[in-house]
Amino acid sequence: MTVNLFDLSGQRALITGGSSGLGLALARGLAQHGAAVVLNGRDVSKLDAAVIGLQAEGFNASAAPFDVTDETAVRAGIADVLAGGELHILINNAGIQRRAPLTELTLDIWNEVLITNLTAAMLVSREVAPHFLARGSGKVINILSVMSEVGRRTISPYTAAKTGLKGLTRAMCAEWAEGGIQVNGIGPGYFATQMNAALLADEAFTAWVSGRTPAGRWGNPEELVGAAVFLSSRASSYVNGQVIYVDGGMLSVL
Repeated sequence: MTVNLFDLSGQRALITGGSSGLGLALARGLAQHGAAVVLNGRDVSKLDAAVIGLQAEGFNASAAPFDVTDETAVRAGIADVLAGGELHILINNAGIQRRAPLTELTLDIWNEVLITNLTAAMLVSREVAPHFLARGSGKVINILSVMSEVGRRTISPYTAAKTGLKGLTRAMCAEWAEGGIQVNGIGPGYFATQMNAALLADEAFTAWVSGRTPAGRWGNPEELVGAAVFLSSRASSYVNGQVIYVDGGMLSVL
């Protein structure tokens, strides 16, 4: 009898920031492997359009519109998600980017990026964890970045948040692994998404990405799916507290 370790049939996954970009690609990828996916976001019309698109492809998809930066909204939103059925996988993907030199950075911008890219993952995971612990199993996947390891000019809040999320991933593992929860991270390199539209349009920057990345190009969102399916499935049953960098080799070279 052949066992498909990557089969996600019977699993239900919540993906924050799931209405577009990497989040939507991850949702579609998990759905292609059998999971029922719940997409989270703040823009209801955009979220509904994403869900309708997945349903039109024959996937089991639904929406969970709530603000992951609002503690009260997170508590109510997760309660609604759990009322709809068992949850087995949480992907903390919601994130934003704000660019400014550090000497010109306002506290408002700093706080906006930190709460969205780091604190929100804590808030959502904290609400989901008791459900996972009560069952004795669950998967949490935090979406980090190559900026969890290196820095670039004008994106200090993003770098600080993604570095913090790497530490939070390990802290969650330390606290919850004994209860059957696996917490891991995926660190994307430069991917062709709407959030990077301005950089993609910059010929000099695109040339830099191609030259700096051994693969010689930007990543496509679908290329993040394999790592997410692996970490969501039985294939990674003894993997915990780890980060998989999907970066075309960027972090491996000088």
